[in-house]
Amino acid sequence: MNICDCTGRTALVTGAGQGVGLETALLLARNGARGVAVNDLVAERAEAAAATVAKAVPGAQVVACPADVTDEGGARAMVASAEAAFGGLDILVNNAGIPPRERQTTGPRTYFLETTSADWEPWIRVNLYGVLYTTHAAVRGMVARRRGAIVTVVSEAGRIGEAGLCAYSAAKAGAAAFSRALAKEVGAHDVRVNCVALGITRTPSTEHWFQNDAAAMPDAMKRRYLLPRLGEPFDAAAAILFLASDAARWITGQTIPVSGGYSVNW
Repeated sequence: MNICDCTGRTALVTGAGQGVGLETALLLARNGARGVAVNDLVAERAEAAAATVAKAVPGAQVVACPADVTDEGGARAMVASAEAAFGGLDILVNNAGIPPRERQTTGPRTYFLETTSADWEPWIRVNLYGVLYTTHAAVRGMVARRRGAIVTVVSEAGRIGEAGLCAYSAAKAGAAAFSRALAKEVGAHDVRVNCVALGITRTPSTEHWFQNDAAAMPDAMKRRYLLPRLGEPFDAAAAILFLASDAARWITGQTIPVSGGYSVNW
């Protein structure tokens, strides 16, 4: 018995060209989703990811929906494209969270007093406004059909705060608070809204964080985790799959840490 069965459901995963998003799209398809829309800012990456999912899960309907989620019109067009392909969306995964390198004006950890508002902008736009734009476009159809699950990927930085990541922490905390508020608005329509809060997860988007001292930095990071390793995309994707499926049908308004015990919840 597959308790995370998503048979017949349709899904849109943002930031799915690689890493956590791609692994999530694969797991949704492997667990029965009949349609998966794969988003990425880079069209070639979205198309390559869609091809990867389609090859891995023969019979799944997979479409590439390249778009910049920080652009409201682009986000709405992305959702409309996915809905047109599948006849509606049952699952939305807000995973896009790291702006492209060319939009980042500071290093991965820069203290607040050393930054300007221009440095904050790309992190806030993708992690907060991207979530607002995409969710606003998708949730109306879910409410009308009285079925839906929205899972937003946030961060332990948003739960407990991280020095050197002030704008990122603020944006992720905002996305989590938004999700809790939205859960209270749409729960009566059988639409669930949850978050997963990740610790450091090794993906192509974060690999450059370790390049200055590739041998020592991961070990220093790992000492902060009760389970002494960095996260892998599957760790996050498995939790997202659970929250998107009927296995979590009585869970809403929650943020679940997926972080190897970086913080201890109760």
